[in-house]
Amino acid sequence: MTIADSPLKIATQLPRAKRRSISDLLAPLERIAATSPNLVANHEARFEMSGETYDLPRYLFVGPRGGDTPIRIGIFAGIHGDEPEGIHAIVQFIKLLETKPELAAGYYLSFYPICNPTGFEDATRFSRNGKDLNREFWKNSAEPEVRLLQAELQSRSFQGIISLHTDDTSDGFYGIVGGATLTKNLIEPALRAAEKLLPRDERPIIDGFAAHNGIIRDCYEGILTAPPRVRPRPFEIILETPSAPPNYLKEAAFVAALQTILLEYRKFIAYAANL
Repeated sequence: MTIADSPLKIATQLPRAKRRSISDLLAPLERIAATSPNLVANHEARFEMSGETYDLPRYLFVGPRGGDTPIRIGIFAGIHGDEPEGIHAIVQFIKLLETKPELAAGYYLSFYPICNPTGFEDATRFSRNGKDLNREFWKNSAEPEVRLLQAELQSRSFQGIISLHTDDTSDGFYGIVGGATLTKNLIEPALRAAEKLLPRDERPIIDGFAAHNGIIRDCYEGILTAPPRVRPRPFEIILETPSAPPNYLKEAAFVAALQTILLEYRKFIAYAANL
Protein backbone atom coordinates (compact mmCIF):
# COMPACT_ATOMS: atom_id res chain seq x y z
CA MET A 1 0.00 0.00 0.00
CA THR A 2 1.39 3.43 -0.89
CA ILE A 3 1.11 6.51 1.30
CA ALA A 4 -1.41 7.90 -1.18
CA ASP A 5 -3.60 4.85 -0.56
CA SER A 6 -3.55 5.01 3.23
CA PRO A 7 -7.02 4.82 4.84
CA LEU A 8 -6.43 8.11 6.69
CA LYS A 9 -5.96 10.02 3.44
CA ILE A 10 -8.80 8.18 1.71
CA ALA A 11 -11.28 8.95 4.49
CA THR A 12 -10.79 12.68 3.85
CA GLN A 13 -13.69 13.88 1.72
CA LEU A 14 -12.70 15.60 -1.52
CA PRO A 15 -14.43 18.78 -2.69
CA ARG A 16 -17.10 18.07 -5.28
CA ALA A 17 -15.19 19.94 -7.96
CA LYS A 18 -12.28 17.51 -7.67
CA ARG A 19 -14.32 14.31 -7.75
CA ARG A 20 -14.71 12.06 -10.75
CA SER A 21 -18.24 12.12 -12.12
CA ILE A 22 -20.32 8.97 -11.78
CA SER A 23 -23.18 10.46 -13.79
CA ASP A 24 -20.89 11.25 -16.73
CA LEU A 25 -19.51 7.73 -16.67
CA LEU A 26 -22.94 6.11 -16.64
CA ALA A 27 -24.57 8.52 -19.10
CA PRO A 28 -24.11 6.17 -22.11
CA LEU A 29 -25.84 3.35 -20.25
CA GLU A 30 -28.68 5.60 -19.15
CA ARG A 31 -29.23 6.66 -22.75
CA ILE A 32 -29.31 3.06 -23.92
CA ALA A 33 -31.67 1.99 -21.11
CA ALA A 34 -34.09 4.82 -21.95
CA THR A 35 -35.01 3.24 -25.29
CA SER A 36 -33.62 -0.31 -25.29
CA PRO A 37 -35.88 -3.37 -25.24
CA ASN A 38 -33.02 -5.30 -23.61
CA LEU A 39 -31.41 -3.05 -20.98
CA VAL A 40 -33.07 -1.99 -17.72
CA ALA A 41 -31.45 0.45 -15.28
CA ASN A 42 -32.07 0.15 -11.54
CA HIS A 43 -30.95 2.77 -8.99
CA GLU A 44 -33.00 1.67 -5.99
CA ALA A 45 -30.06 0.35 -3.90
CA ARG A 46 -29.10 3.53 -2.01
CA PHE A 47 -27.00 4.44 1.01
CA GLU A 48 -25.99 7.55 2.93
CA MET A 49 -22.42 8.67 3.53
CA SER A 50 -21.18 12.01 4.89
CA GLY A 51 -24.62 13.51 4.45
CA GLU A 52 -24.85 12.52 0.78
CA THR A 53 -26.95 9.86 -0.93
CA TYR A 54 -25.33 7.34 -3.26
CA ASP A 55 -26.67 4.38 -5.17
CA LEU A 56 -25.18 1.13 -6.38
CA PRO A 57 -26.50 1.03 -9.94
CA ARG A 58 -27.52 -2.26 -11.52
CA TYR A 59 -28.13 -2.75 -15.23
CA LEU A 60 -30.00 -5.86 -16.31
CA PHE A 61 -29.47 -6.97 -19.89
CA VAL A 62 -32.05 -9.52 -21.03
CA GLY A 63 -30.73 -11.50 -23.96
CA PRO A 64 -32.88 -13.14 -26.64
CA ARG A 65 -34.54 -16.34 -25.57
CA GLY A 66 -32.10 -19.21 -25.78
CA GLY A 67 -33.63 -21.96 -23.66
CA ASP A 68 -36.30 -22.74 -21.10
CA THR A 69 -34.65 -20.96 -18.17
CA PRO A 70 -32.43 -17.88 -18.52
CA ILE A 71 -28.89 -18.18 -17.18
CA ARG A 72 -28.28 -15.59 -14.45
CA ILE A 73 -24.80 -14.06 -14.34
CA GLY A 74 -23.58 -11.18 -12.16
CA ILE A 75 -20.71 -9.00 -13.44
CA PHE A 76 -19.06 -6.62 -10.97
CA ALA A 77 -16.47 -3.84 -11.28
CA GLY A 78 -15.15 -0.81 -9.46
CA ILE A 79 -15.05 -2.28 -5.96
CA HIS A 80 -11.63 -0.65 -5.79
CA GLY A 81 -12.24 2.94 -6.80
CA ASP A 82 -8.82 3.38 -8.39
CA GLU A 83 -9.46 0.59 -10.91
CA PRO A 84 -11.67 2.23 -13.56
CA GLU A 85 -10.69 -0.17 -16.35
CA GLY A 86 -13.32 -2.73 -15.38
CA ILE A 87 -15.98 -0.04 -15.12
CA HIS A 88 -15.26 1.26 -18.60
CA ALA A 89 -15.13 -2.31 -19.91
CA ILE A 90 -18.66 -2.93 -18.63
CA VAL A 91 -19.85 0.19 -20.44
CA GLN A 92 -18.19 -1.01 -23.65
CA PHE A 93 -19.56 -4.54 -23.23
CA ILE A 94 -23.13 -3.34 -22.76
CA LYS A 95 -22.77 -1.14 -25.84
CA LEU A 96 -21.64 -4.22 -27.76
CA LEU A 97 -24.54 -6.30 -26.48
CA GLU A 98 -27.00 -3.61 -27.49
CA THR A 99 -25.76 -3.81 -31.08
CA LYS A 100 -25.40 -7.61 -31.03
CA PRO A 101 -27.91 -8.93 -28.48
CA GLU A 102 -27.47 -12.47 -29.81
CA LEU A 103 -24.18 -12.56 -27.84
CA ALA A 104 -26.34 -12.69 -24.71
CA ALA A 105 -28.87 -15.23 -26.00
CA GLY A 106 -30.26 -17.23 -23.10
CA TYR A 107 -28.82 -14.90 -20.44
CA TYR A 108 -30.01 -12.49 -17.79
CA LEU A 109 -26.87 -10.41 -17.19
CA SER A 110 -26.79 -8.21 -14.09
CA PHE A 111 -24.06 -5.57 -14.29
CA TYR A 112 -22.79 -3.70 -11.23
CA PRO A 113 -20.30 -1.25 -12.75
CA ILE A 114 -19.53 0.91 -9.69
CA CYS A 115 -19.44 -1.12 -6.48
CA ASN A 116 -17.50 1.58 -4.61
CA PRO A 117 -19.02 4.94 -5.63
CA THR A 118 -17.13 7.12 -3.14
CA GLY A 119 -13.84 5.41 -3.96
CA PHE A 120 -14.48 6.00 -7.65
CA GLU A 121 -15.26 9.67 -7.06
CA ASP A 122 -12.04 10.09 -5.05
CA ALA A 123 -9.93 7.82 -7.34
CA THR A 124 -8.88 5.72 -4.34
CA ARG A 125 -8.82 2.00 -3.64
CA PHE A 126 -10.77 2.41 -0.42
CA SER A 127 -14.25 3.73 0.23
CA ARG A 128 -14.61 7.13 1.86
CA ASN A 129 -14.95 5.27 5.15
CA GLY A 130 -11.35 4.13 4.67
CA LYS A 131 -12.30 0.49 4.00
CA ASP A 132 -11.07 -1.97 1.40
CA LEU A 133 -14.54 -3.24 0.54
CA ASN A 134 -13.11 -6.36 -1.10
CA ARG A 135 -12.02 -7.66 2.30
CA GLU A 136 -15.41 -7.12 3.98
CA PHE A 137 -17.77 -9.70 2.46
CA TRP A 138 -19.55 -12.24 4.65
CA LYS A 139 -17.89 -10.90 7.81
CA ASN A 140 -20.88 -9.06 9.30
CA SER A 141 -19.53 -5.84 7.80
CA ALA A 142 -21.20 -2.57 8.66
CA GLU A 143 -20.19 -1.00 5.34
CA PRO A 144 -23.37 -0.03 3.44
CA GLU A 145 -21.97 -0.88 0.01
CA VAL A 146 -21.08 -4.38 1.17
CA ARG A 147 -24.48 -4.92 2.77
CA LEU A 148 -26.27 -3.86 -0.42
CA LEU A 149 -24.10 -6.06 -2.60
CA GLN A 150 -24.55 -9.02 -0.27
CA ALA A 151 -28.32 -8.57 -0.53
CA GLU A 152 -28.00 -8.70 -4.33
CA LEU A 153 -25.82 -11.81 -4.17
CA GLN A 154 -28.35 -13.50 -1.90
CA SER A 155 -31.48 -12.56 -3.84
CA ARG A 156 -30.36 -12.99 -7.45
CA SER A 157 -29.24 -16.64 -7.23
CA PHE A 158 -26.49 -16.15 -9.78
CA GLN A 159 -25.17 -19.18 -11.62
CA GLY A 160 -21.95 -17.31 -12.29
CA ILE A 161 -20.14 -14.35 -10.75
CA ILE A 162 -17.46 -12.42 -12.63
CA SER A 163 -15.40 -9.60 -11.10
CA LEU A 164 -13.13 -7.21 -13.01
CA HIS A 165 -9.96 -5.84 -11.40
CA THR A 166 -6.67 -4.11 -12.24
CA ASP A 167 -3.30 -5.17 -10.79
CA ASP A 168 -0.55 -2.55 -10.76
CA THR A 169 2.03 -5.18 -9.77
CA SER A 170 1.48 -7.35 -12.85
CA ASP A 171 2.64 -7.05 -16.44
CA GLY A 172 0.08 -9.54 -17.77
CA PHE A 173 -3.57 -10.56 -17.77
CA TYR A 174 -4.56 -13.35 -15.38
CA GLY A 175 -7.54 -14.93 -13.62
CA ILE A 176 -8.61 -16.23 -10.22
CA VAL A 177 -11.13 -19.06 -10.08
CA GLY A 178 -13.39 -20.61 -7.48
CA GLY A 179 -16.75 -22.29 -7.08
CA ALA A 180 -18.04 -24.80 -9.60
CA THR A 181 -15.64 -27.33 -11.07
CA LEU A 182 -16.37 -26.17 -14.59
CA THR A 183 -14.77 -22.81 -13.81
CA LYS A 184 -11.47 -24.17 -15.11
CA ASN A 185 -13.16 -24.83 -18.45
CA LEU A 186 -14.16 -21.18 -18.66
CA ILE A 187 -11.07 -19.34 -17.46
CA GLU A 188 -8.58 -20.87 -19.90
CA PRO A 189 -10.61 -19.91 -23.02
CA ALA A 190 -11.16 -16.45 -21.50
CA LEU A 191 -7.43 -15.96 -20.96
CA ARG A 192 -6.69 -17.11 -24.50
CA ALA A 193 -9.13 -14.52 -25.82
CA ALA A 194 -7.59 -11.76 -23.71
CA GLU A 195 -4.11 -12.92 -24.71
CA LYS A 196 -4.75 -11.74 -28.27
CA LEU A 197 -4.66 -8.21 -26.86
CA LEU A 198 -2.49 -8.41 -23.74
CA PRO A 199 0.22 -10.84 -22.62
CA ARG A 200 -0.65 -13.44 -20.03
CA ASP A 201 0.99 -13.29 -16.61
CA GLU A 202 3.04 -16.50 -16.56
CA ARG A 203 4.71 -16.03 -13.17
CA PRO A 204 4.55 -18.98 -10.75
CA ILE A 205 3.61 -16.60 -7.91
CA ILE A 206 1.10 -13.81 -8.55
CA ASP A 207 0.02 -11.43 -5.80
CA GLY A 208 1.46 -13.83 -3.25
CA PHE A 209 -0.47 -16.88 -4.49
CA ALA A 210 0.68 -19.92 -6.47
CA ALA A 211 -0.29 -19.63 -10.13
CA HIS A 212 -0.16 -21.85 -13.21
CA ASN A 213 -0.51 -20.45 -16.74
CA GLY A 214 -2.00 -17.25 -15.37
CA ILE A 215 -4.59 -19.01 -13.20
CA ILE A 216 -4.81 -18.73 -9.40
CA ARG A 217 -7.02 -21.01 -7.33
CA ASP A 218 -6.72 -19.24 -3.99
CA CYS A 219 -7.45 -15.71 -2.84
CA TYR A 220 -7.86 -13.32 0.08
CA GLU A 221 -10.63 -13.69 2.64
CA GLY A 222 -13.57 -11.33 2.43
CA ILE A 223 -13.64 -10.82 -1.32
CA LEU A 224 -16.88 -10.46 -3.27
CA THR A 225 -18.22 -14.01 -3.64
CA ALA A 226 -21.48 -15.93 -3.49
CA PRO A 227 -23.01 -16.43 -0.03
CA PRO A 228 -20.94 -19.06 1.82
CA ARG A 229 -23.81 -21.52 2.26
CA VAL A 230 -25.40 -21.24 -1.17
CA ARG A 231 -25.78 -24.54 -3.02
CA PRO A 232 -25.14 -25.32 -5.77
CA ARG A 233 -22.11 -23.07 -5.91
CA PRO A 234 -21.95 -20.74 -8.91
CA PHE A 235 -18.82 -20.48 -10.96
CA GLU A 236 -16.72 -17.55 -9.76
CA ILE A 237 -14.08 -15.83 -11.88
CA ILE A 238 -11.95 -12.78 -11.18
CA LEU A 239 -10.29 -11.25 -14.23
CA GLU A 240 -7.21 -9.08 -13.61
CA THR A 241 -5.66 -6.76 -16.16
CA PRO A 242 -2.25 -5.09 -15.77
CA SER A 243 -2.41 -1.34 -15.23
CA ALA A 244 0.37 -0.27 -17.59
CA PRO A 245 -1.08 -0.93 -21.12
CA PRO A 246 -3.25 1.64 -22.90
CA ASN A 247 -6.81 1.82 -21.61
CA TYR A 248 -8.37 0.74 -24.90
CA LEU A 249 -6.38 -2.53 -24.81
CA LYS A 250 -7.32 -3.26 -21.21
CA GLU A 251 -10.99 -2.64 -21.88
CA ALA A 252 -10.90 -4.71 -25.08
CA ALA A 253 -9.22 -7.61 -23.25
CA PHE A 254 -11.96 -7.59 -20.61
CA VAL A 255 -14.67 -7.49 -23.28
CA ALA A 256 -13.07 -10.38 -25.19
CA ALA A 257 -12.83 -12.46 -22.02
CA LEU A 258 -16.45 -11.75 -21.07
CA GLN A 259 -17.72 -12.71 -24.53
CA THR A 260 -15.78 -15.95 -24.35
CA ILE A 261 -17.10 -16.89 -20.92
CA LEU A 262 -20.70 -16.39 -22.08
CA LEU A 263 -20.06 -18.47 -25.19
CA GLU A 264 -18.35 -21.31 -23.34
CA TYR A 265 -20.89 -21.46 -20.53
CA ARG A 266 -23.75 -21.52 -23.00
CA LYS A 267 -22.07 -24.51 -24.71
CA PHE A 268 -21.73 -26.26 -21.35
CA ILE A 269 -25.39 -25.71 -20.44
CA ALA A 270 -26.53 -27.00 -23.83
CA TYR A 271 -24.30 -30.06 -23.53
CA ALA A 272 -25.53 -30.80 -19.97
CA ALA A 273 -29.16 -30.53 -21.11
CA ASN A 274 -28.54 -33.25 -23.70
CA LEU A 275 -26.92 -35.73 -21.33
